Amino acid sequence: MAATAASEWTHAGHPGPEVDRDWRQEVRDLARQRDAVLLAHNYQVPEIQDIADHVGDSLALSRIAADCAASTIVFCGVHFMAETAKILAPDKTVLIPDARAGCSLADSIDAGQLRDWKTEHPNAVVVSYVNTSADVKAETDICCTSSNAVEVVDSIPAEREVLFLPDQFLGAHVQRVTGRRNLHIWAGECHVHAGINGAQLAAEAAARPDAELYIHPECGCATSALYLAGAGVVPAERVRILSTGGMLAAARSTGAHEVLVATEIGMLHQLRRAAPEVDFHAVNDRASCRYMKMITPAALLRSLRDGVDEVTVPADIAARARSAVQRMIAIGRPGGDE
Repeated sequence: MAATAASEWTHAGHPGPEVDRDWRQEVRDLARQRDAVLLAHNYQVPEIQDIADHVGDSLALSRIAADCAASTIVFCGVHFMAETAKILAPDKTVLIPDARAGCSLADSIDAGQLRDWKTEHPNAVVVSYVNTSADVKAETDICCTSSNAVEVVDSIPAEREVLFLPDQFLGAHVQRVTGRRNLHIWAGECHVHAGINGAQLAAEAAARPDAELYIHPECGCATSALYLAGAGVVPAERVRILSTGGMLAAARSTGAHEVLVATEIGMLHQLRRAAPEVDFHAVNDRASCRYMKMITPAALLRSLRDGVDEVTVPADIAARARSAVQRMIAIGRPGGDE
């Protein structure tokens, strides 16, 4: 991109009107030169979602990374997602446009804390959400996604204790569905999802009584959603606890005119593309992940131009983490993770 065009980027990292076409073309040219595939998570800004080769949840994108022919993966998401791609595609170069893009949920437990927890429960099976670091996955027996967490826990013999981490709200959902009393849940959370609360959901549901409710199980309002259904405030058939992939599938088949969505607001872009005739509303329109939004067009261009912020995982950690992911996949192909 010419220096004059580069100067027209806004402070937020988005292109001004004069450079919009230029940056998109440069991204495509650089990706072709680098033999790169561009992967974007559902929570990315619309500009990044629209330029990507594939958009989806982190595990689905990592599987694409492993299966595609490209030698370089540019993962527009947060760091644990790029790590998972490297774990499943160890021979490929994996770049993240901004290495500072972390995750409050993944950071809520580290490998040392997990090892200490395992010492307290020496016979327990460790189930880790894929929203964890490679080091934590390496200490894990089997991973799960939000769409198959119940299935993964149900696959474990009933007499075995289970350590479920790190998301307390997803863990509560699994415990509620399975009725399992020997399920120990780590007290971690995604700060964005935890901030979508029951009072907000109740107010939005009252304002839009005909709307369906799509609730991510990481949300602090998931229990409130089930209470509203149980109390008859919202018809039970309109309350859906769904992964991001599940939300997209539901959107494509819904007969509703309005849908309330409880997850990170980047998801609205994909939902509106999937079902443009439906009016989608965020339960909390401030539920925006600052880490996801670090991946700007300017950061993507820098990554492709300079090949910086390569993601690496030590071979021994990757091998152990890969086993935990592969055990999950053996139970059933996951439909979505966040």
